[in-house]
Amino acid sequence: MKRSSTVVRRGVVRRGVVRRMVLAAASVALAAGCTAQTAGTGSAGAGGSAGPSGSSSARPSASASATASPSESESESATPEASPTDDGKAPSASPTFPTPEPSGSASDGATASPALMKDGDENEQVRELQARLRQGKFFDRAPTGFYGTMTAGSVRAFQKKQGLDATGSVDEATWQRLLGASRKPTADELKPSTTNALDAPAPACMTGRVLCISKESRTLAWMIDGKVVSSMDVRFGSENTPTREGTFSVGWKAREWTSTIYHTPMPYAMFFSGGQAVHYSADFAARGYAGASHGCVNVRDRAKLSALFDQVKVGDKVVVHW
Repeated sequence: MKRSSTVVRRGVVRRGVVRRMVLAAASVALAAGCTAQTAGTGSAGAGGSAGPSGSSSARPSASASATASPSESESESATPEASPTDDGKAPSASPTFPTPEPSGSASDGATASPALMKDGDENEQVRELQARLRQGKFFDRAPTGFYGTMTAGSVRAFQKKQGLDATGSVDEATWQRLLGASRKPTADELKPSTTNALDAPAPACMTGRVLCISKESRTLAWMIDGKVVSSMDVRFGSENTPTREGTFSVGWKAREWTSTIYHTPMPYAMFFSGGQAVHYSADFAARGYAGASHGCVNVRDRAKLSALFDQVKVGDKVVVHW
């Protein structure tokens, strides 16, 4: 009995040792398997390509979940089918911009015939264009050299009258037609001192030497035998001190004069009706039509009036009309 008990105890001890060895081996195998899975998950997160079964059934360890950023997890779960970028993130959706139309398409307003001059241009050729249009009464301002809406409207009117396409821009056909319908502008036509278009002269202005003054166009035209020699802008008296209308003559002249009533300078004064005279006005030059005279005919271009003063003689006619 004693021997049997000893054998039994030894058998129990051996079984215990074997069980511990088996458990230890299993524990080592299980630990090795978790390490590999964690490494595999880490490789996929770093840009490696995990197999379908690994990515769908493998459960990441706690340490892998802790190191993954929220943006990476959300990006991968939102677009699992997208190929990851170098940082392991799914590519962001590209912004959508309207596709630009190719240059030269019909929608960009291009015409078959290129424009020589168009809206926005500013040069001496535009100044000549305006001067030629003004000769034909299509443009009623002094040439500025800038192609704006007024010039475009004048070009359009000319094109319509000539049976051309009314584009408002000057192409070769329009320019050649205008050259044939006008003459080369003079220096005064290209850069006149007056910004206002001359009014049709009154019948009394058509003969002799005349200072022909229009209240409607606010211009003075120095005319000899019906031809305009020079012109300039003028302004008149106010409602309380109006400039008289009618046919007069130059009574006397004074290169330097000061008003005895208002004590203001009146250079290049040419008196035609009592105290009313044509003379230079510094106020007109500075303020334009915001002011008014006390009945005189003010001129703002001093140089041009100086030249006119030398030409006008006492006794020459003065016509003030509407």
